[in-house]
Amino acid sequence: MDHEERRRRIAEAVCALADSSGLEGVTLRDVATRAGVSMGAVQRCFRTKQEMLVFALDHVGERVTERVTAQVNERAQPRTASGTGPAGSALERVLGEVALVDEARRTEARVWLAFVAQAAVTPELATVLRNRYAGLHPLLVRLLRESRPDAPAPRGGGAPHADRDPHQAAHTLLALADGLTTHVLIGHLTSQAALELLNAQIDAFIQAGPMGAGSREVAP
Repeated sequence: MDHEERRRRIAEAVCALADSSGLEGVTLRDVATRAGVSMGAVQRCFRTKQEMLVFALDHVGERVTERVTAQVNERAQPRTASGTGPAGSALERVLGEVALVDEARRTEARVWLAFVAQAAVTPELATVLRNRYAGLHPLLVRLLRESRPDAPAPRGGGAPHADRDPHQAAHTLLALADGLTTHVLIGHLTSQAALELLNAQIDAFIQAGPMGAGSREVAP
């Protein structure tokens, strides 16, 4: 087993512990036992627990990013039932991956929320999360704009209305997808209901009118 493979194995052990009992009490010894390696092996891969957690969170985020990229690459899809076309269909699939609400992603959703909770008191983890969200934002803006390629620009060249501003729409949809993860995990919504809510909001943004070309970015 080479160094990078061992680091990934340790990251998977961290995720397994996060799924079963959260991250707060996880120790290097717990991780070593779960990964089937020695304490020394863990310490050679990661100098501190924080460094190990940051790598593990990035490991989870990278899996989501890979699936998002795959969904974007499959954009040549027929129009959806709501008529949103390939870009709108890609938005639904991309945000569905981010929301982690289907049954197959339930374990990953628990792990993700364990990291989110820890990030509230760990600046290094918060930085990883901010970077992941920031990386998704331009993609969502582009897909929102492309979802209505035939729409006219706003009259007078002014800033688009709030529900037609692709930057605000991207922030709103990402926040909604994130929130739905929690609602499904605690049993407040079913996976199907969550996806229907998400897709309805995507359709509402697309049907509202032209997505402006302005850069009225919202500070995170």
